[in-house]
Amino acid sequence: MTHVVPEAHWCVNFTSELAYKKTNAYICITLMNLHSFLNGYSYLNGSFFFTSLHQKNMKKRVTFYVDGFNFYYGLRTARKVNPQWKQAYWIDLVKFFELFLGEDQELNKVIYFTASPLNPDKNSRQSAFLNANKLLNGNRFEIVRGKYISKEIKCPNCKYVMIRPEEKKTDVNISVRIIADCLKEQTDIIVLVSGDSDLLPPIEFIQSNYPEKKVKAFFPPSIYSRDIADNIRVHKGKITFLEKNLNKFLLVRMPDEVTKEGKTYTIPDKWK
Repeated sequence: MTHVVPEAHWCVNFTSELAYKKTNAYICITLMNLHSFLNGYSYLNGSFFFTSLHQKNMKKRVTFYVDGFNFYYGLRTARKVNPQWKQAYWIDLVKFFELFLGEDQELNKVIYFTASPLNPDKNSRQSAFLNANKLLNGNRFEIVRGKYISKEIKCPNCKYVMIRPEEKKTDVNISVRIIADCLKEQTDIIVLVSGDSDLLPPIEFIQSNYPEKKVKAFFPPSIYSRDIADNIRVHKGKITFLEKNLNKFLLVRMPDEVTKEGKTYTIPDKWK
């Protein structure tokens, strides 16, 4: 088998004998078992490219983008119906989402988007949960924070003013990160864990501009978005209702004390 390639002089020794030798600008290739070593090649602009079987068989990278506010309050709402959902508060998120992967997939990262509550007790509970997950999973678990602000709500009738915390930036952070990961080729499969229909625009953007990327939706317990569900179905994606997977939550509960590298984080008393 002979291919003309200018200015080439290589000698490489693999399991199968492969020699590149420059003689009047040609390459001579000898392979004992060509099909098992070389899956494909292309000849373009005087270059010889190999596509290995390993590259072709690489697993798809799956990234989970978790709307933390949506996820947590979905669990709280489900708990009102079934108290057993309380046991789902203190879970290893990386292990949990790994339970949903196929054989041809690997978990790239779980990215948890949230904001620190203004209430000190709530902030303490959230910090224990997130720090325990970070301690156990390292770079496979990432926290992206927005912020809470105090918002005044006035009754139009009695004029009573109520102060209510409002989470800011989470939707924007999720949208920007999904698009950035696709732009930088950081993921192959996007899993949005949220029922917030405000996140439909970035999904539509990815579907239009990165059609090779698969998009899936995981709805937290008691949370649902018809807009997101209809979109995913139209694009032949997959929808998962986490409310139907309580058994998976219970499988990945963290120990009450998570200890590693001299650090310890304990389940909040209110979650026991």
